Amino acid sequence: MQFYIDPAGDDSGTGTIDQPFATLDRARAEAGPGTVITLRAGTYRLTEPLSLSEADSGVTFQAHDGEEVVISGGRIVTGWGRGADGVWTAPVPGLATRQLYVSGRRAARASRALDMPLRRTDTGYVLPEPQPWHGEMELVYHGVYPWSHARCPVESVDGAVVTMAQPAFSWASKLYQSIISWDGPGAGETNGADNPTSIENSPAFLTEGTFALAEGVLHYLPRPGENLDCVVAPVLETLVRADNAHDIAFRGITFADTTWLRPSTTGGFLHYHGNGYYDGGEIMTVTFAEGAGQVEVPNNPASMPGALRLHGCSRISFQDCHLTRLGGVGLELHGGTGNTVRDSEISVIAGGGAVIGGDARDCRIDNTHIHHIGLDYHGSPAVLTAGTRGTVIAHNEINDVPHAGIVVYDGTSTQVLHNLVHDTMQVLADGGGICISGSQGTSHADGALIRGNVVRDTVTPYNYALYTDYGASWVTVQGNVIHRNDNPAVFQVSPPLSHVAFLGNYWDADPGDAPESVTLADNTVLTEPDFATHETVASIVAAAGRH
Repeated sequence: MQFYIDPAGDDSGTGTIDQPFATLDRARAEAGPGTVITLRAGTYRLTEPLSLSEADSGVTFQAHDGEEVVISGGRIVTGWGRGADGVWTAPVPGLATRQLYVSGRRAARASRALDMPLRRTDTGYVLPEPQPWHGEMELVYHGVYPWSHARCPVESVDGAVVTMAQPAFSWASKLYQSIISWDGPGAGETNGADNPTSIENSPAFLTEGTFALAEGVLHYLPRPGENLDCVVAPVLETLVRADNAHDIAFRGITFADTTWLRPSTTGGFLHYHGNGYYDGGEIMTVTFAEGAGQVEVPNNPASMPGALRLHGCSRISFQDCHLTRLGGVGLELHGGTGNTVRDSEISVIAGGGAVIGGDARDCRIDNTHIHHIGLDYHGSPAVLTAGTRGTVIAHNEINDVPHAGIVVYDGTSTQVLHNLVHDTMQVLADGGGICISGSQGTSHADGALIRGNVVRDTVTPYNYALYTDYGASWVTVQGNVIHRNDNPAVFQVSPPLSHVAFLGNYWDADPGDAPESVTLADNTVLTEPDFATHETVASIVAAAGRH
């Protein structure tokens, strides 16, 4: 059985190619197992998430013959008027969004660097002199920990007195206390709340290509030659939600235009690590080994949600799809089994690209390009797995990421194979191209395998191409090519590594001595020119990335 839908269709039609339906929900109402729902070219603007359940199982959603199909959670902004200062404004009563796209191009929120001395108080800050700032503003704390990037809303600015929203500000003052004794970013005894780095979302901060949303009015200063014929403001936070569904396929579809509004609430966005953030509750002190310092961390962090959220689903597949212009994590796979992403693209994402967790089993991301991730929340990784079994991350290209490329928390039988990971760690520090932490199994047979990857061009100082960290155990790192990074690998971490083996890797620097719990064998240090001529290296490079 096959039904067609078209943005210019009619839900009173028959759903044939000549009389297509207009909406996904109309086609779903007629569908059953084995049904193919074919979408004709155009943009399908949703006013609520596409919610799938077990009743939708067995359905395929596909674009028609390579046509460009977009499922969007955004609304078009109209009613623009130009002011004498060149700023365009549009009334948008009730609009809540943190992103804007002009002719498909991302516009940044208007921002001003806080390059002035501030004095922190119990309720906020005192500026050196009064400022005429207004709007629904937010302070940004870049590198509040070397690996973290936080945001706290401003309640008001009255002359030189900045009053911060609560509880975010008091939480930040409690959470971001650290003593870091090693050399590198963030060293010393600090409270990260002392040093906001920028302030956002006031019309006073507008520069070309930026916007501010204040008091129901959208302000935008165009780039030279830019028109405002198609300005899209994301409004949905979730685009697709699937619960306990199975055997659903998506083919050739673009999913676009969501936001995530949690950072705009009084709780702010107090990032800790990866996709995790503090949402109240217990904070614990983590002490580093050998007097290297300590940090405060959330005992039970919350997680940034996905624009596409699959919970308890099995055998859901995305093939030749594009996830883009999304306001939190792109794709969230929580629990379930056998879910796959293949031959796809994930790009222009405010947070992380894809996260697999919640005891998910046998999930796979394969032959996919994941890039320009973490555009608003810079601690976000391109791919993160946590508590999974049998996850495979293979033959992907990952690049232009502000922090880590691939993050593997505790799990069993995770395989990271033949990926090309480059231009990561572009903004924050203390991360790497591929990061592995925690227990990965009970033996090398069911542990993590990191093989055949090419990791190059990590950017900021204080990073590791292959970062085995925080008590990583039962990890085999074999046959990888590592060059043009700050450090190829790290062996001395706290808690210590155990049952970690680095075998047959090629890198451009000696990573140093390893403890007894780490095996080093048959690794080769090459000079940069040798990477282009070495036969084995060439075969690893040729096999890595998308094919």
